[in-house]
Amino acid sequence: MVKKQAIEIVGIEEIHDFWDVLTEDQRAYLKANMTVQHFKKNELIHSEGDIPTHMMILIRGKIKIYKAGVGGRSQIVRMLKPFEYFGYRAIFASRTGGFDGYNTNARAFDACSIYMIPADVIKRLLQQNALLAYSFIERLSEDLGASDRRMVNLTQKHIRGRLAEALLFLKDNYGLEEDGATINIYLAREDIANLSNMTTSNAIRTLSNFAAEMVIALDGRKIKIIDFDKLHKISRMG
Repeated sequence: MVKKQAIEIVGIEEIHDFWDVLTEDQRAYLKANMTVQHFKKNELIHSEGDIPTHMMILIRGKIKIYKAGVGGRSQIVRMLKPFEYFGYRAIFASRTGGFDGYNTNARAFDACSIYMIPADVIKRLLQQNALLAYSFIERLSEDLGASDRRMVNLTQKHIRGRLAEALLFLKDNYGLEEDGATINIYLAREDIANLSNMTTSNAIRTLSNFAAEMVIALDGRKIKIIDFDKLHKISRMG
């Protein structure tokens, strides 16, 4: 059974700024209806076609958003870090008053905790508060722009460019370890391939080539970036 408990939003700086346009009554309403759920590593959070019940905010852990592909292959469309929102597109894409289904899957990459805001609650707040609604328009616009850029890069860049971009994305999203070089997330080769829109064998081969060229160093699932400038150049050249 997934654990649920009441959750406080005030005092959490990363989330509070987004909600500070709410009135005191609206904030109390939100706090009274928010819960937190905990998911184990590799646990499925939602599946394609599921009808959304909540908007979600990741507060601990990492999540991969992916779409099932042909022949069992998956395409990772997003990797989430704490304090990122997800699950709201399907809520807003309503059909005759109901909710559209998810068009992706979400799975916990490691142990996760997630704020859960009921769909009806977030829709009510958006209808009541124009500033909050505008903030969501901005967020959706940013997501759409990022999706457009990623689609072009995944379809037009060659394998080396796609893999370099994926490594830089992981570095930017999750940061580096204390050595200032090792990416602070350890992905299986299959996940790297799914993030880069290539087969696992191509991902393994290209990672090995990068290592031979002294662009990166490999230690199991750990990836250390040795030459940042060259990795950026490979990504730009495509």
